[in-house]
Amino acid sequence: MTRRRVLRAKPAADGGTFGDALATLEFDRHAARAEAPVVHRPTIQRTTPTRTSAVVEAPAVASPSNAACRWHETTISKSDRRSLNCHGSGVIWLTGLSGAGKSTLANELEKRLWSRGVRTYLLDGDNVRHGLNSDLGFTQQDRAENIRRVAEVSKLMVDAGLVVITAFISPFRAERQLARSLFADGEFVEVFVDTPLVVAEQRDPKGLYRRARRGELKHFTGIDSPYEIPQNPEIVIDTTSMPVEESADFLHQLLNTMGFFGPLSAAQSDRLPV
Repeated sequence: MTRRRVLRAKPAADGGTFGDALATLEFDRHAARAEAPVVHRPTIQRTTPTRTSAVVEAPAVASPSNAACRWHETTISKSDRRSLNCHGSGVIWLTGLSGAGKSTLANELEKRLWSRGVRTYLLDGDNVRHGLNSDLGFTQQDRAENIRRVAEVSKLMVDAGLVVITAFISPFRAERQLARSLFADGEFVEVFVDTPLVVAEQRDPKGLYRRARRGELKHFTGIDSPYEIPQNPEIVIDTTSMPVEESADFLHQLLNTMGFFGPLSAAQSDRLPV
C-alpha cells in the first residue's frame, strides 16, 4: 500500500493565518473534542484501521463492449493543455457525510482558485443527479455507479487541463479507490471533510436526516447505510473547529504546500494566499 502523508489544518501558534512550517499545520481533532460529551454513533464505521491492512479492492473498470474500439491518439496532449493554462490539473475529491459542508467548502475553494486564474470545474453530488446520473437511485450498486461516472468525467476534465473539485458523500472505500486508480500520482487528492454524525444531523440543511429517521428515505448514509472513514486521505478538514471561510483558506494553503497546482505563471503566483 502506498503511504501518503496526511495534512491537517490548524492555525499557527503565533495567531497568524498559517504556520511557517508544514508541521504547524497539524490539527489535533481529538484534543479539541476532549471536553465534548461522548456521543454514540453506531451507524458509522469510525474504527481506525492499521496502516498495514490491505486496501479494499476496487471493482475493475469496465472495458468497451465492442472489441473493435481502440484508443485514438490526439495531437494535443494533456501537457499541452496544462501549458496553455499555466498550471497543473488534477482532482480535489471531497468526501464526508451529508451535511458535513462539502459543497459549501468546494464552492469557497473554487472561488479562491478562480480569483488567481486557475481554470476549474466543480462537480457537486446533487447537481449531477439532475442530468448525468438522473437515472440512478441510492442503493449500494447505484452509488457505486454514480461514483464511477463522476470519476470518468473528472478524468476527462483533468485531461483537458482543468482542476476539478468534487463534492460527493462517496461513502465506500472501494469506489474512492477506483476513482483514485484512474489518475496518475499527484493528480488525485482525497480530502476528508470530517464532521461527526451528531453535528451533521443537527445541521440537516435539506431535512434529509429527519426524513431518514422517519423511514421515508432508505439507504441514507449514517442512518441505515454506512460511511467508511478514509484510511489514508491526503488532507483532513474538520469544519466543526473553524468557519467555512477559514476552512477554505486552510485547504487552499495545504494544496499549495503540496505543490498540487504545479508551475504557475507570475501573475498567478502574485495572487497566492499569504
